Amino acid sequence: MPDSNSTASSRRRSERDQLDLFRALPGDLAPRDAQDLMAYPFFSLAKSRRIVPIDFRAGTITIRVEAVPEHGMATIWDADFWAASQIVEARDAGLKTSRLMAATPYEILTFVGRGTSMRDYDRLKAALDRLQSTTVMTSIRQPSERRRHRFSWINEWKETADLHGHPRGIELILPDWFYTGVLDEALVLTIDRAYFDLTGGLERWLHRLVRKHGGRQNGGWSFDLVHLHAKSGSLSPFKHFAYDLRQIVRRQTLPGYRLIITHHPNGAERLNFAPVLIGPSSKRLRKRGVVLPAGDKL
Repeated sequence: MPDSNSTASSRRRSERDQLDLFRALPGDLAPRDAQDLMAYPFFSLAKSRRIVPIDFRAGTITIRVEAVPEHGMATIWDADFWAASQIVEARDAGLKTSRLMAATPYEILTFVGRGTSMRDYDRLKAALDRLQSTTVMTSIRQPSERRRHRFSWINEWKETADLHGHPRGIELILPDWFYTGVLDEALVLTIDRAYFDLTGGLERWLHRLVRKHGGRQNGGWSFDLVHLHAKSGSLSPFKHFAYDLRQIVRRQTLPGYRLIITHHPNGAERLNFAPVLIGPSSKRLRKRGVVLPAGDKL
């Protein structure tokens, strides 16, 4: 009988054989994000290595994210905007997409606003390792709440080289759960490019949550801070989480949104957020690509 390693190798080869290669599109594409990833805790918010699983349940929604000690859990900085943006751009242009994607490190790094030094390249490979080794089990988008889908953010990835051994780029295979969600037009939103300037994990997570729930609704949206703490999946104690959230509100660092914390008679705090109104001149600049929309749906 074949051993487990040869069987796994055969499965990997057969998956690659069944997929057409999609080459990354050139140009400055608008960043897109899947709404499921914006609404629930799928990534670590800490820059330090996290091994403790994320366990989240709300009604029929269950999520468990697990990491391995060698690489740690995929972080909010690893969250895959590049692949989602490429798939949506190709789909809208009538081009054939695929879960098997190819790009150069330069294309990926510049898209997410990072440098292109060897150190940045090494960090990209470390992020790919975290995305590949982190596993997710969830009931989201399953036909029954009793059903679960388990996957990794990347099925596999590899560096490619030409006949002379010179590096050509990176190839990776996306999981079906992520890929089908991105192909569904109703499940993807455009993200303000200023998002990439946010340096804090909590800020990045909060901006995605606010974008998903606030959109361009005039009345905005609001969440109880205790509920927000649960939705973040953060290991930080609630007291520290609430303090950090108040600091973000004080600084007003989320592009495109105004944040306010209100205090209720029972002592509970609530985060309220609404889109900032954009004047005619700002709209013209955004249409010219100077600033990407903070709230337009695709």
